[in-house]
Amino acid sequence: MQTTSVPHRTPSANQEQNSNRSASAGSDAREKLIVALDVSTAAAAQKIVAAVGDSALTYKVGMQLYTAEGPQAVRDLVASGRRVFLDLKYHDIPTTVAAAVHEAGKLGVSMLTVHAAGGGKMLHAAVHAAQLVNPNLQVLGVTVLTSMDDGDLEKIGIPGSVQEEVLRLAALALDNGCKGIVASAREAPRLRSEIGGHFALITPGVRPAGSPHGDQARVVTPAEAIAAGASHIVVGRPITEAPNPEAAARAILEQISG
Repeated sequence: MQTTSVPHRTPSANQEQNSNRSASAGSDAREKLIVALDVSTAAAAQKIVAAVGDSALTYKVGMQLYTAEGPQAVRDLVASGRRVFLDLKYHDIPTTVAAAVHEAGKLGVSMLTVHAAGGGKMLHAAVHAAQLVNPNLQVLGVTVLTSMDDGDLEKIGIPGSVQEEVLRLAALALDNGCKGIVASAREAPRLRSEIGGHFALITPGVRPAGSPHGDQARVVTPAEAIAAGASHIVVGRPITEAPNPEAAARAILEQISG
């Protein structure tokens, strides 16, 4: 299987601190919550982080914020002691993805995403590059976007159901060294029963009861996601657009802690 050579780099103090905190995830419900910073400016992101306070430890930086502000947004979060879930869904030839993962690792991110549909060689190259920068960096394989349903898959030429495709891509990602996957909590029970329990399962498309679904097609509540087998949930607008983001985050923490 193809590997890609990239320079070795010793993890920074911030990387080691963040990785140690990730490894020690236990009864603290905050370890299971990832707050999505789906905003266009570093100032807006910083305002959310300050408003949430100590109710969250990990923040998602996705395509919107990263495109607007670049890697400095990630550096600032890491420097402030927060963990970063870099959700750029890398999907390209193996060498290009490996180089991008290497650079992301240098930023000190704790988790990052690649599209499992990129294939085994790409996934293996991404994992290899991550291990050279920081062995604790979690490479996560994205399966089927939570905005998609069976009809959407059919239109792009993928036969079968969403569940079948999620299982297929999850197995491919884990077989090639990914430490976890991204999937809807609706697929989580079958993933846990058929693949096992020793991998991170990050679930977007999570909305508190009564919240609008937006553009998500496969939505569950925070408590349902954890009960289904999710190790982490990603929540954006119900927290970031709430009148009191800290209170909204704490309400979700109460739901996922039982």
